[in-house]
Amino acid sequence: MVKRVSQWNTGCPVARALDVIGDWWSLLIIRDAFDGVRRFTEFQTSLGIAKGMLATRLRDLTDRGILEFAPASDGSAYREYVLTDKGRGLFLVIIALRQWSEDHLYRPDEPRSSLVVAETGVPVARLELHAQDGQSLGWDDTRVQKIKDR
Repeated sequence: MVKRVSQWNTGCPVARALDVIGDWWSLLIIRDAFDGVRRFTEFQTSLGIAKGMLATRLRDLTDRGILEFAPASDGSAYREYVLTDKGRGLFLVIIALRQWSEDHLYRPDEPRSSLVVAETGVPVARLELHAQDGQSLGWDDTRVQKIKDR
């Protein structure tokens, strides 16, 4: 297996984020945590991932402050993995990936899960990027201001 090269010090926020959550198992663990999965065996059952691989990913996500290992919410002797504020901050990332996949990786008539408002069951609106003044922005309305541009 080829070892990943860290992009942490490149000055690119996308590269730095991928250093933390760029592994596809990590993103699926985070997705499951948003869906209420909390215990090791629940993650393993949901993902079908090897125990060693899951343990490594959960430890990494915990070490990086995405998840925390906490007493079980039901008062039992178990411990659970819970999203931290930093982890919950990835919600829009997961939704953006979901919506991109819906737009580009499914046929219109192909069955798939859907994201709805919990209280009403109404589908969630599409994500949009807006300027501070509320103007809707597309990819060609923005640019990255590199460090050397300043």
